[in-house]
Amino acid sequence: MKGDILIIGDHHRRAAEGILNLTLSTILSKTGKFFFSIAGESGSGKSELAYALEGLLEKRNIPAYIIQQDDYFVFPPKTNERMRVIDIDRVGPAEVRLDLLDENIRAVLEGHSKIEKPLVIFAEDRITSEIIDLDPFQVIIIDGTYTTLLEQIDCRVFIDRDRNDTRADRLKRNRERQNDYLENILEIEHNIISRQKAMAQIIVNKEFIAARSE
Repeated sequence: MKGDILIIGDHHRRAAEGILNLTLSTILSKTGKFFFSIAGESGSGKSELAYALEGLLEKRNIPAYIIQQDDYFVFPPKTNERMRVIDIDRVGPAEVRLDLLDENIRAVLEGHSKIEKPLVIFAEDRITSEIIDLDPFQVIIIDGTYTTLLEQIDCRVFIDRDRNDTRADRLKRNRERQNDYLENILEIEHNIISRQKAMAQIIVNKEFIAARSE
């Protein structure tokens, strides 16, 4: 998503190193592209972790590409916020075109080097599209709140931080108005997203330590 704000810290890099240590042999042994999903609640550090992981992979000469779930929302960000005000029951996976994202993943796995995907322009509150060539990349990292639900993922990563843990990070990002309404949204998201933890192969805890799920 164009216009997003990322602040990547040492803790994101630490978690990325842990993830790579746990998965490197599997990445290298796989024929074809390796897909990560990085999920968690709003402000948990999904995008920052994705970019930290991409950087570590590139240092090992493993080309990686990031796809953001935020580009696949049905409505652009400000419009989506207004739609939530009209009907708060909209909050959840149905706000995202996960079916299209799954379709894009299948196309890549079937050998298509180029895919057409949505692209959100945050400042303009609109969605356009772009064609990306994934042929040069060995690893595809997909980050977003509901990406654990995607079908053909090699390694699902879940960041185990709730809205109380992420409050400071959300304030730094300053993407949303911090108020009681937002807290209601985050509570709904928590009830949905926290259940995805059981589906993940790697859990990143509150201290940004990565470990295999039990």
